[in-house]
Amino acid sequence: MELVRSATDEHVLRALMRHRRLTRAELAIEAGISKPTAGESVRRLSLAGLLVDTGERTPGGRGRGRVGTYYALAGGVGTALAVSIAPEGVVAECVDAYGDVVARAEHEVARPARPESVATALQQAATRATAAGAVRLAVVSAADPVDRATGRMIHLPDSPFLLGELDPLHLLAPLVTGPIVVDNDVNWAARAERDGSADFAYLFLGEGLGCAIVSDGEVRRGANGLAGEVAHLLTTGPDGRAVRFIDVFEPLGLRRHDSTAIDVDRLLAAGADVHATLGEAVSGVLAALLALADPEHVIIGGPWGAHPAVLDAITAAAAHEPRPVPVRAPTVLDEPSLAGARREALELLRTTIVSGTP
Repeated sequence: MELVRSATDEHVLRALMRHRRLTRAELAIEAGISKPTAGESVRRLSLAGLLVDTGERTPGGRGRGRVGTYYALAGGVGTALAVSIAPEGVVAECVDAYGDVVARAEHEVARPARPESVATALQQAATRATAAGAVRLAVVSAADPVDRATGRMIHLPDSPFLLGELDPLHLLAPLVTGPIVVDNDVNWAARAERDGSADFAYLFLGEGLGCAIVSDGEVRRGANGLAGEVAHLLTTGPDGRAVRFIDVFEPLGLRRHDSTAIDVDRLLAAGADVHATLGEAVSGVLAALLALADPEHVIIGGPWGAHPAVLDAITAAAAHEPRPVPVRAPTVLDEPSLAGARREALELLRTTIVSGTP
């Protein structure tokens, strides 16, 4: 396809991405240009293989003006791949320029997850999801820290997931013609929440522990991609002494057998006293986040963090801190990390289409 060099062409393409099909007259209104200019842009973009005549026409006849032709994006403009890699399995979705999920594939992973089984699941799920056509780019969410220079997984001490140095870029390269972006799942979940707020923290509390820091509207990843790894922050333990956050759960009997993973079901079934103890521990983590990042508010997500009983205990404990910070549950509850990755994939896909990047 030819490069899209005209700002007018970009406006026309983005209008069609929003509305799916438009006539030249409607494009002129949406893009704020004259009808002849819109018509010339449609001609250029059609020749470039980016637009097609849908075959649909507006009603014509007496008093209704000329018949209008509806145009839409060509089917060959490509799709983007959004992937979630988690201990329980891999989900891969292909999205088109309208934001529709045109294909989805899932592949379970046996517990405990191991690098070999996760790699197989990633390849198989991505292959099935991309079977329909050309994929321009991929965005990957992974439940482990990600080296920002290489895109490989980083295994930290006490991490409950054993993905090892999984290399999504290498595994997905045969399926994707363009860039592959990899980041950890909490950062993507935070991106799904960043509308209307430029400074906040997203604390994920599930089998594992993580945090994303959003400052000036951007997720801060740190020099090595390890910003927000809160498991080793010091906080208040069950006996009132200072302990690492990850060490709060063992004395409470809330770890899975032979693992550092938190037993979420057991935690949620625990009584109010246990939830209050966890609230105090999380409150200490919030105090550290507030001192270092100064967020406007903190979102508490994850399977047990966003549970009403636990969230109430966290909110009550945080209210007694010297610098209390507003705490709330996420607005995106259904596959939040995949939702963030999908949003990024859509934005990047649209940008590559309007810029003419292959």
